[in-house]
Amino acid sequence: MKKNIMFIMIITVFIKILGFGREIVLTYFYGASRISDVYLVAQTIPTTIFALIGAGLVTTFIPIYSKVQKEKGDQEAQRFSSNVMNTVVILSSVIILLVLVFTPQVILLFASGFKGETLDLAVLFTRISIFGIAFSGLIYILNAYLQLKDNFVIPALISLPMNLVLIFSIYLSDLAGIEILAYGILASVVIQLLFIIPSVLKYRFKYKLVLDFKDPYLREMLLLSIPIIIGTSVNQLNVLVDKNIASNVALGGISALNYAYRLNVFINGLFVSPIITVVYPRIAKKVIDGDESGLKSMMNDAILYISLLVIPASVGAMVLARPIIEFLFMRGEFDSSAAAMTSQALFYYALGMLAIALRDVFSRIFYSYKDTKTPTVNAIIGVVLNIILNLILSRFMGIGGLALATSLSAMITTLLLIISLRRKVRNFGFRETFQKLFKVLLASLLMGLVAYVVFESLLVSIGSSKALILSILVSGAVYLVLVILLKVPEVMGILKLFKEKIQGLRKKKG
Repeated sequence: MKKNIMFIMIITVFIKILGFGREIVLTYFYGASRISDVYLVAQTIPTTIFALIGAGLVTTFIPIYSKVQKEKGDQEAQRFSSNVMNTVVILSSVIILLVLVFTPQVILLFASGFKGETLDLAVLFTRISIFGIAFSGLIYILNAYLQLKDNFVIPALISLPMNLVLIFSIYLSDLAGIEILAYGILASVVIQLLFIIPSVLKYRFKYKLVLDFKDPYLREMLLLSIPIIIGTSVNQLNVLVDKNIASNVALGGISALNYAYRLNVFINGLFVSPIITVVYPRIAKKVIDGDESGLKSMMNDAILYISLLVIPASVGAMVLARPIIEFLFMRGEFDSSAAAMTSQALFYYALGMLAIALRDVFSRIFYSYKDTKTPTVNAIIGVVLNIILNLILSRFMGIGGLALATSLSAMITTLLLIISLRRKVRNFGFRETFQKLFKVLLASLLMGLVAYVVFESLLVSIGSSKALILSILVSGAVYLVLVILLKVPEVMGILKLFKEKIQGLRKKKG
């Protein structure tokens, strides 16, 4: 598991850097402007709408597929997969038709501040990008299928062609017209499906033209999906409310919030997604096999590995928020006012980074137990809190208030999930885990202090960019030394793995 996580993380580093390069290209050509706001909304609408269904289906697909395979064998499991894919295509087609008919109304749900030419442009973009939903559905299922086959490389690499297409379309739009931006969104989804299909076929997946709504496994999956869809819907309501308020708070507010959120997601995707991707199918199997001790061990390992990476990242993002944003985006059409808005949002998003990561882990454990109700109720509580905090904090803090509301609601809902989990899985060793987390927090805070001191002391003499890079390198080295000195077992295990790898390479050369 550790080797898989490390390998996926290395791939993810490259992919996430490329993805962030896409954001930099967008800021260079369009800054935080009307066009960038429209582009981001047109990109968000299909993603958000399909996430309502996709998240529920994929999350339940993994444990149900494992069940079908165990009870009926591979052939029936493939038939089940085809049935799910065909069902998703039909649902996607209905959604596309509805959005095409009610495009202006859908856009105003996401950005009520859009009017006149901005709204007209958003309608044009959305009517092109919405067709990507049909392809997204198939990608969701096929990705999950590969993960079940212990292939984590292709799902990790799938964003590579998508980002390349998006970057090229942004560049091309500056030469051939802004409509290319919308076609780029659609093409980026199509290329993902074409990329994943050859790998799926290698596992002898045989698509069957079957549509059986009476299939008991499909019905079980759909039934389990309902609470997740409801939970995802209310989570996406957060996105809707955030963008709505941002569109009224400031011109370019949606873009500033998005850039900060993307950086937050970049860190989450870099450190958290590889761990959850590898761990979740294993957790589901542990639950099905009744291996409670194995489940507890894997759960605590996941929490520790995530915390080792996310806590220092969140502290660093808070301490160096402004120089990070200026280093990444301060060029082209991205000016100082956009940098101020974006760095403020990044600071407050960073506060909730760990809570969001752990919430994802705990939710997967509930899903493995086929308990989709608890995470759904938790998500509803989170949305209510977020909306209330959004309305209050945005009045006093602007864009930063929206980010802080997201972080505070994530902290509270994660705590509630932990309380609920203690009733389901007793004596899972959280006390020992929290003792280790305290060591990680202490090392991270000291690292943050070092980062601040190094940056401020070098700022005048060598400039912001070089000072930022040096402060990250020095503080990162300090953090590594501190967690080793504090003897965090998981760190020692990783170091041991590296030593074994190096020794193995030396033996091969010898």
